[in-house]
Amino acid sequence: MDDQRSRQIVIVGAGVAGLTAAIAFAERGYPVQLFEQAPRLEAVGAGLQLSPNATRILRDLGVLDRLLPAAVRPEAVVLKDARTLRQLARVPLGQSGESRWGAPYLVAHRADLQSALLACVAEMPDVHLTLGARVEKIATGSHGVTATVEIGGKTVEEQGSLLVGADGVWSSVRGLVDAKRMASPRSRFSGELAWRTTVAVDSAAGQAFAAIGAADCVTTFLHPGFHMVAYPVSKGDAFNLVAFTRGERIAEGWSGHADPDILAAAMRDTAPGLGRLLEMAGPWLVWPLHTVEQKQPWTTPAGIALIGDAAHAMTPFAAQGAAMAIEDAATLAEAVYASPTNPLAALAVWEQSRRPRVVQVARRGAVNRLAWHASGPVAIARNLFLKIRPSEKLATDLDWLYGWHAAPGR
Repeated sequence: MDDQRSRQIVIVGAGVAGLTAAIAFAERGYPVQLFEQAPRLEAVGAGLQLSPNATRILRDLGVLDRLLPAAVRPEAVVLKDARTLRQLARVPLGQSGESRWGAPYLVAHRADLQSALLACVAEMPDVHLTLGARVEKIATGSHGVTATVEIGGKTVEEQGSLLVGADGVWSSVRGLVDAKRMASPRSRFSGELAWRTTVAVDSAAGQAFAAIGAADCVTTFLHPGFHMVAYPVSKGDAFNLVAFTRGERIAEGWSGHADPDILAAAMRDTAPGLGRLLEMAGPWLVWPLHTVEQKQPWTTPAGIALIGDAAHAMTPFAAQGAAMAIEDAATLAEAVYASPTNPLAALAVWEQSRRPRVVQVARRGAVNRLAWHASGPVAIARNLFLKIRPSEKLATDLDWLYGWHAAPGR
């Protein structure tokens, strides 16, 4: 293998994790081959929240300035009782949050983040993106890692020093690597469904939300049977709505079909304004929430690493899915760069250092889910705690998450 190939990074998946990894590696002087199975890039999902721990990295990579024109800086996270619409808590964001954590808290449409990442990739001559490319086989050896890729009916082989699996919760890379190490290659349905839609601000549904929510904030409505999160996206021209309920497994994919009566039943015992919003905001796309076994290895000694949802997909109740993918990508690139003579060993060191933080974030999401769906005495205790806890203290509780900094770069 020539010197260029000996340093090449092969990345599978051109979502948030893969695109961020491509930029992070290319900025450190690595040539990158980026393969995406889809014949064209379409942003799955709808809105996403980008907390300061993620936007700080996007700023360092030159992505943030491209995203800002389409993103929104919410003034706060507001928690409301779904039955009474009474405000339970408010966590300040906006300028005070940016001053506190050193980077902005943003909400954006996933397509806008993807466009910003792609714009950066397009300006990097060392990143080669191939669409419609399906990885069929991965081989490792003294030559490094070889990916056998099917592109337009033809099979090619691409070699690199490392292969990064960034192909999401239904990762094909996870199923192609050593089965003894990756003992649970399949994802697992969590029992939760996400119902999502986007409505124009000036539509009847948009006006219905503005009447009960905080149009310039991230608003979460809490109820024992569900919770719903809403916030502005697309320069503030639309609201992203996503409601979470229990449900039975549906077809794997980013959106599917489920009986809308499930959502209607979960929201039956709520304020009339929420009921009206449900009726006006449809149709709702349904997203089955899948997770990946947390104890599963993310790396192999032969030079394969999984990042983002491919490694550790979790439920979205800490709003950190995109942020963890961005953190993974940047820290992996830095770990490899910091160990030029032994990049394979760097993978294990990276995994060991990353795992505690990801586990902590997953636990925070589990606590949030429990608190947001509380009922009876537990809900009373939650409301009392939020009532007596000042907003400043609620922000302090998030310092470990939003104030996180990667290790110093090059």
